[in-house]
Amino acid sequence: MIYMITIGILDLQGAVSEHYDITKKAVNKMGIDAQVESVRYANEVEKCDGIIISGGESTVIGKIIKKREIDKIIKKKKIPVFGTCAGMVLLGKKTDFEQPLLGIMDINVKRNAFGRQKDSFESQIEIFGEKYLGVFIRAPALIDYDKTKEDIKILSILDDKIIAVKQDHNIAIAFHPELTEDSRIHEYFIKEVLQCAE
Repeated sequence: MIYMITIGILDLQGAVSEHYDITKKAVNKMGIDAQVESVRYANEVEKCDGIIISGGESTVIGKIIKKREIDKIIKKKKIPVFGTCAGMVLLGKKTDFEQPLLGIMDINVKRNAFGRQKDSFESQIEIFGEKYLGVFIRAPALIDYDKTKEDIKILSILDDKIIAVKQDHNIAIAFHPELTEDSRIHEYFIKEVLQCAE
């Protein structure tokens, strides 16, 4: 079967199965012809129209992405990427720790901006003008971004911290939508992938 688009869940670390499940739910809800696959290597990523990077340890994920040259494929093909938690850190061009970054968004991200594991929490946030339950686990936040880039759009703020941002077809968020039953953010990303694939 030929699918319209393929969404790859980068299976290196973190809540991969949860992202897989909620992405499948989003695809079914949208009624579109899309494949969802776990991907681990550059040749698998190359076949994808969109990539999701889950939470986990951003330094470890970043090293594997570089070692397997996944970053080169994403940049060469301009594959839209949706990063959650550690994924948000990796999408940025700068963070507060020396580590490998994908660096495809003009943002500066602070790791553990809301505290350590014991400081994890849930909070009602607003995104797309609607209420949403945000699950924050050792969550990062945006420190700064390139104000000259007109394609950067702030999607959500909590306690004066930017927790969701979009640039071009890439989305970075500080929290974990895959740990809820709410597929709206995944649907939003899939719409970006569809636009890019047209």
